[in-house]
Amino acid sequence: MSATIGYAAMLAQFHPREVLEYCEHAERHGFSGVMAADHFQPWLPQQGQASFVWNVLAAAGERTTGDLGTGVTAPTFRYHPAVVAQASATLAAMYPGRHWLGVGSGEAINEHVVAPYWPEAAERINRMFEAVDIIHKLFTASLQGKDHKHSGEHFKLESTRLWTMPEVPPEILVATAGPVTARRAGRLADGLITTGAPTDKIATLLSRFAAGARDAGKDPATMTRVLQLHLSWAETDEEAMANAMREWPHGAMRFSGGDIRSPFVLAQIARTVRPEDFAGTMVISSDPDLHRAEIQRYLDLGFDRVYLHNVGRNQREWIEVFGRDVLPALTR
Repeated sequence: MSATIGYAAMLAQFHPREVLEYCEHAERHGFSGVMAADHFQPWLPQQGQASFVWNVLAAAGERTTGDLGTGVTAPTFRYHPAVVAQASATLAAMYPGRHWLGVGSGEAINEHVVAPYWPEAAERINRMFEAVDIIHKLFTASLQGKDHKHSGEHFKLESTRLWTMPEVPPEILVATAGPVTARRAGRLADGLITTGAPTDKIATLLSRFAAGARDAGKDPATMTRVLQLHLSWAETDEEAMANAMREWPHGAMRFSGGDIRSPFVLAQIARTVRPEDFAGTMVISSDPDLHRAEIQRYLDLGFDRVYLHNVGRNQREWIEVFGRDVLPALTR
């Protein structure tokens, strides 16, 4: 069976018109679906963009035929969960069966722009799961023609419903790299999103997710598992490394950047990154077969969909090479 490999559109790196051209180009070369994160700022000043994910996904829906996923949005600080529910339901109504809603606990570089108190990670995760509960119940009640209200630890919702709904609500996928959150995601969400990591860590994550699903009486085999994979391909190894150092040095940092509030601060920290720091974090190579083997490793671990992000500006060349030499060789 062929693998489902999508295009991770980087709204922090490219103008939205350019992103849409790459989405179309990727579909023409065998990529299936688009995943785009909800950033208010880029990670680094040199990335240079931060367009609104809902506008771009709607436009991508008109130009492509595959999945449309938020990978990810945080329904907890810049937005109330009801606003995210409305945006997601509208996109799913416009493009039936194509949209999935990926949610995360948020990062200060995006969420702190509206200047709330920035809590510790545990509270951010609790807020996320309360938001997931609100969105799920709003979807369910709205499809039944009923109102829903909520009064919880972090959010309140007056009695209301979503007036525009798809026939089938979008899946809600929770993004995490931690086993405890993965188990909660298995209980409370429809699927999991994570990023590339060593095999033992990924295996533990998927095992905890499956255990959480079984806790809730669900069959984990029927639930969606999504991976976003960062990589650097170019025509030479030297160029691939130069692209990683210039465009994605924060990918080699050995700590979470979730509490950093400014792209300029992150850029100062990223100046300490050296090429050797990328070892074990992502494949940086001109050899398509090395990239193919890395993608296949995740498919063998049980991921349903893998969305690829080439960190360099050479998107068209990379799409064409992977469409010809990598995607056809992958199996699920």
